[in-house]
Amino acid sequence: MSNMNEAAQTLGISLADLNRYLSQEIDEFEGLTQVTKFATGQSNPTFQLTARSGTYVLRSKPPGRLLPSAHAVDREFRVMQALADTDVPVPDVLHLADAEASPSRRMFFVMRFLPGRIFWDPALPDCEDDERPAIYDAMNATLAALHDVDVAAVGLADYGKPGNYFARQLDRWSSQYRASIDTPSDAMTAIMQWLGANMPPDDGQVSLVHGDWRLDNMIFESDAPMVAGVLDWELSTLGHPMADLAYQCMQWRLPNHGDMRGLAGVDTKALKLPSEADYVAKYAARRGLDTVDDWPFYLVFAFFRLAAILAGVAARAAAGNASNPAMARKYGAAVPALAAMATIVMHEGADL
Repeated sequence: MSNMNEAAQTLGISLADLNRYLSQEIDEFEGLTQVTKFATGQSNPTFQLTARSGTYVLRSKPPGRLLPSAHAVDREFRVMQALADTDVPVPDVLHLADAEASPSRRMFFVMRFLPGRIFWDPALPDCEDDERPAIYDAMNATLAALHDVDVAAVGLADYGKPGNYFARQLDRWSSQYRASIDTPSDAMTAIMQWLGANMPPDDGQVSLVHGDWRLDNMIFESDAPMVAGVLDWELSTLGHPMADLAYQCMQWRLPNHGDMRGLAGVDTKALKLPSEADYVAKYAARRGLDTVDDWPFYLVFAFFRLAAILAGVAARAAAGNASNPAMARKYGAAVPALAAMATIVMHEGADL
């Protein structure tokens, strides 16, 4: 009964109505018996659906007033559908319900449940020494494969706007941040000004970028250090590949405690984990890049963007429509810490 109540309250639809709708829209689907909300995740409420025909995942827009362009589950669906036959592993997507047709009056999509392992601690404490470097290498190879996808060939040539990606993103996340809080902090204001003043010239690099590339957004094979599927494509777009690389490399500077686990203070050599410089060098080699210029800018931007995202999460918690309110408040409290890390890179640089 609790699962039925949860589905009714969070999805705005009864178990019976959801079963009826999915049975009509997905050929293989039948016999929905249980809906269980995943405890993790902030942006879009995500549920495991257990049915006689198999196990599925439903990802929905949240209720309430939403920031412009946020919670783009339709973009998640589109990009995973486009990547189905590429070297970037993704779950099988089955159906996208728009807001008008959806029985909940909120957009959602359904994909097959993908079994495997999700690692929440980038130090990989539960893995063997020989598996840790292989996991990082698999992440690295998958990121390079993503950035090598021919976007025109997979139907994503119009998936982003033309022009300087970082200029557009700075404008977007500055606006989102200001819309999320009453008064911008002095640190965030200084970061936005620094990014505008230190914007690299547009070098013409354009690729499909994930937007939230980190270890716990991937499912790994149960019995091998291989990426089985990349999740959470809500922030994906056409953009600059260094945005993804720098976003993941923040983890070497984040502390290994609290709700945003990183590798700062971790003996990476003892754990056989690559250094930030080694990880970047391997990515560059895979993509045929001689050098990675403007690395401090990319890192500061990554910290700023994450801080702006988490400020939005905190705002949703305050408004009562966060997917996980308690965690959302904790993430909101992390915004000053991220701004402080960006400020350090601004003043001290970041050599590879």
